[in-house]
Amino acid sequence: MSVHIGSQIRSAARWRAMERVHKLVLQLRSDGITLKAIDAGGGLGIDYHGGIFDAAGRVAEYTGAIDAALRGFAGRLLLEPGRFIVAQAGALVAKVLQVKRNGKKTFVITDAAMNDLIRPALYQAFHEIVPVRPRRGRPRAVDIVGPVCETGDFFARDRNLSPVEPGTWWRCSMPARTAWRKAPTTIPPSPRRGSGGGAKARLIRRRETIGDLLAPEMV
Repeated sequence: MSVHIGSQIRSAARWRAMERVHKLVLQLRSDGITLKAIDAGGGLGIDYHGGIFDAAGRVAEYTGAIDAALRGFAGRLLLEPGRFIVAQAGALVAKVLQVKRNGKKTFVITDAAMNDLIRPALYQAFHEIVPVRPRRGRPRAVDIVGPVCETGDFFARDRNLSPVEPGTWWRCSMPARTAWRKAPTTIPPSPRRGSGGGAKARLIRRRETIGDLLAPEMV
C-alpha cells in the first residue's frame, strides 16, 4: 500500500494520519488480505530559514510518530525522504552584478536567475540568503533578483540584507531539490557546480557558455 499525506511536514503530530492506514490494514487482514509493505510517501519537512537544523533529531521524531501510528506493523515500511536529503546537500552561490535604486525600492541584481532556483517564483518560497563573507553595516530591505527580464525572476522581496556592492558573493541555503532547471529563450547559462567543502571542494561541472546554449540550434 502506498500513501502520501502531504508535503513539507514539520510537525510529527501530522503523521498521526497513518492511524487511518493502520485501521485499513486491520480491516483488510480481517478480510483475508495481509499487506507485506506500506509506503508512507515523502513530505518530511526541513527548515529553509537557516539556523541550527537537527536532521537526525527530526528523523527520530518522524519515524517515532509513524511507528506509533502503525502500532507494530509487521511488514516492510518504506519512506521517500528525497527532498529532506537533497535540499540539505548544497547551496546556491551567486555574485552581485548591480545594485539599483528605483524610488524607495532597492534591487540587488545577481548573476543567478529563476532557472537556477525556481521555488520563489513558483510559490514565494523562503530561502535564507546571506553574504558568503560577513558584511558590516546596517541591514536594509532589498529585492534580490536575477538578470532575466521577467517579473518572476526573484529570490527574495523586501529581505533585510547587509549592505552589498557589485562583486559581492552571496549564498542561498537549501536549493538543491529545484536548482539548475533549464528553460528556453531568455535563460542565462547554468552556473558552475562544486562538490565537497573546505580543502576537499572541487569543481564537478563547468559554467555553461552562450555557445553551449546555441549548439543544438540548426538554423
